[in-house]
Amino acid sequence: MSDKRVGRPRTTSVLTALFALMAMLLALATVSAPSASAASTVYEAENAALAGGAVVGTDHTGYTGTGFVEGYTDANKGTANTTFTVNSAASGSAPVTLRYANGTSATMTLSVYVNGTKIQQDQLPATADWNTWGTVTDKLTLNAGSNTIAYTFTSSDSGNVNLDNITVQAASGSATPTPTATPTPTATPTPTATPTPTPTATGTTPPAGGQTYEAETAFSTGGPTTSTATTGYTGTGYLTGFTAQGAQVAITVDTPSAGTYPVILRYLNSTGSAQTISLYLNGIRNGQLSLPAGSGWLTSTQNVALRSGLNLVGYQTASGDSGNVSIDNVTVTGGLALATQGATVPYTEYTAANAQTNGTVLPASTTYPSIQAESTGRQAVQLTSTGQYVEYTLTKPANSIVVRYSIPDNSDGSTATAPLNLYANGTLVQALNLTTEYSWLYGGGYYDTHTPSSGAAHHFYDETRALIGNWPAGTVLKLQKDAADTAASYTIDLIDTEQVDPAFTMPANYVPVTNYGVTPNSGSDDTSAINSALSALSGTGTGLWFPAGTYDISGQISLDNNAVRGAGEWYTTIQSTAVNGSGGLFATGGTNQIADLSMYGDQTSRNNDSGAAGIEGNFGSGSLIFDVWIEHTKVGIWTDSGNGLYVVGARVRDVFADGIHFNGGTTDSQVSQSTVRNTGDDELALDSEDGNVTGSTLSYNTVQSPIQANGIGIYGGANNTVDNNKVSDTVAFGSGITVSTAFGDGFSGPTTVANNLLTRTGSYNSNWGSSLGGLWIYANTANITEPVNVTGNTIDNSTYDAVLLSYDMQISNLSLTNDTINGAGGYGINVNDVTGGLTATGVTVTGAASGGLNDTNGYTITRGSGDSGF
Repeated sequence: MSDKRVGRPRTTSVLTALFALMAMLLALATVSAPSASAASTVYEAENAALAGGAVVGTDHTGYTGTGFVEGYTDANKGTANTTFTVNSAASGSAPVTLRYANGTSATMTLSVYVNGTKIQQDQLPATADWNTWGTVTDKLTLNAGSNTIAYTFTSSDSGNVNLDNITVQAASGSATPTPTATPTPTATPTPTATPTPTPTATGTTPPAGGQTYEAETAFSTGGPTTSTATTGYTGTGYLTGFTAQGAQVAITVDTPSAGTYPVILRYLNSTGSAQTISLYLNGIRNGQLSLPAGSGWLTSTQNVALRSGLNLVGYQTASGDSGNVSIDNVTVTGGLALATQGATVPYTEYTAANAQTNGTVLPASTTYPSIQAESTGRQAVQLTSTGQYVEYTLTKPANSIVVRYSIPDNSDGSTATAPLNLYANGTLVQALNLTTEYSWLYGGGYYDTHTPSSGAAHHFYDETRALIGNWPAGTVLKLQKDAADTAASYTIDLIDTEQVDPAFTMPANYVPVTNYGVTPNSGSDDTSAINSALSALSGTGTGLWFPAGTYDISGQISLDNNAVRGAGEWYTTIQSTAVNGSGGLFATGGTNQIADLSMYGDQTSRNNDSGAAGIEGNFGSGSLIFDVWIEHTKVGIWTDSGNGLYVVGARVRDVFADGIHFNGGTTDSQVSQSTVRNTGDDELALDSEDGNVTGSTLSYNTVQSPIQANGIGIYGGANNTVDNNKVSDTVAFGSGITVSTAFGDGFSGPTTVANNLLTRTGSYNSNWGSSLGGLWIYANTANITEPVNVTGNTIDNSTYDAVLLSYDMQISNLSLTNDTINGAGGYGINVNDVTGGLTATGVTVTGAASGGLNDTNGYTITRGSGDSGF
């Protein structure tokens, strides 16, 4: 790509013009290309039919064939087009991988057409430069015989990319149909066999076109450590120490659609003989790999089935494995880059305040309590009259919706219900059922009720979700108040839409819960039968499978060395029917796994003396909580203790206390790639109140709208890290990130807070009569003298101070490095009645309303280079 966006004029050579002429002559010809394998064919873009300004170029390096296609410039917006003619041996869904370059530094888009029909809009993330090529893979439905696949710069695309080739794999007749404008039920797929790993050893670099994920930054437990002893590794190091049984790493990868992907493991084995290690996919053992020995870094490739979105590619020294290898990375051909900050999520979020509406856009406000303060970006849309609507244009295909909403409570606090109609392209899809049963709380926060006389109202929002049939990108979804929609008003904050995979099928080494007298959707209390099943399976290595459906429980479900798995978050729901009771999943010890299901509680208010967590208990090394959705419980996930627990891909919404809380001496555990929204207390917390929390990490998570506490709280402990998270819209009584001795025995080692993004954080605590910073470090029960390293964070538009140090004790050994403060309602840095000192290097403050720094007590600030604004 070479246009004004990259500050370099187009260069045209005789050779380029010659290739353009050749392309025009070939425009009506069928593309021919050498077969990459029996299962895939590569089609070069320079041999495709070009139109609308798309031309052949050779002025960048790294392309395959004889050139690439450029001309997707702003001047050709709405016309530039490359059409490949491809042959398919059978009809069905085929993985099609586009190889492209995008040197603009921003994600660009092109529209994909199959046989003349627009299928979707592809998101094309930036590559390092115009000589670096990336890939994106789509599942496209092809007919048997000849097909056309076109990449078009439509008026709704951003274009400005170059195209090198496409790789078309063999079509599968059992694939999901191409989305159409008519909603259709989602079908359960025919079970398929697990692919057999096919390891090969080679000393070559993994092929281009894949996404590489580093092992040293992934979650590991049971023995692996980071090393740099052998040169030639990628990233910052590699993992070694896969010797003891249970030593493992779980590498999080991202894929655009469900399908079979080549996964390339890069490893060391200098023992002189082949070593074995087990491959795990999403927590399920896929088979044993035999990794040949050799000098230097080697690779082993397995073609494996992955789901769309997040997947866990794991390697473990299991029973019968020798281990004795080191792991550098995995490369997934067709994989996608993970988000650089916050969670990588399968859905697209659309806020109502930025959508089309004829309703009322509520003015922004941070006043607590108010519905705007609890809204994303402090604004929402309110529909009050028949015919008022808010509508969104899908940028990606979707078959599901989540709506974050509020309707008025009944005057006596009893539950109000009302429908709201959902339309797609002007056609009624269905009515969504809304309720105040889990919202509209009254009181001071810890003993709220549904009785208005208990105090001021807050916790206004709840969410509803639905599968709505398949809708392509470009579809207009509309929420409209019709005559039958009886609530006096509908306040819409946002919607999330995603393309949900069909329900998963039962994996090997699981037995269905129906074998134990449990029937999904029966309305019967299944607590006793489920507990009996788990007791019988404890420690056997056989997991308990919950087919699609809802399972009612009235009490605690106990796990002890058990694996529990469902057909997916959208399909399997365990529903507590005990109002404010003890219904939830409780780990009593051992290694436990909970995956691919939703846990819905029946908690209706915040009462510290009643209710249950969705998942709670004691988790041994190698425990996994993956792809779990939790709502309407007291707490989402709470560890009484944990050692080597990995929580990944969780969604916690609309709970009344903490979102995900590590407590009770939890060690070497991690929460990543998870989202938490609308909690009544800290959304993520490391709390040493009942035992020191050490060596634990909160990384790459997205937390939004904690109602009465912090986005992230760190209370004592040692060697803990909070990094690369996104925190936004704290409402009351809390900050974006808090480092504190409020609970526990204080800090016994260093704490790192790095590379987080805090947006519209900080709030006012009316109980104390004081404002709280976006980043708040406070020592109230003990001094903070262990190192607290705050580095690379961005704090944007803080409601009050951006950084606040407070209470009458000592805070020393604090370092601020390369932190950026953009806008604050108070000071950039406010030092309030503390002793000690900090060092600041590369810290910049702009736009702080009260000034860059408030330090009235002579707190020692040692300045380094690059500080400004304070």
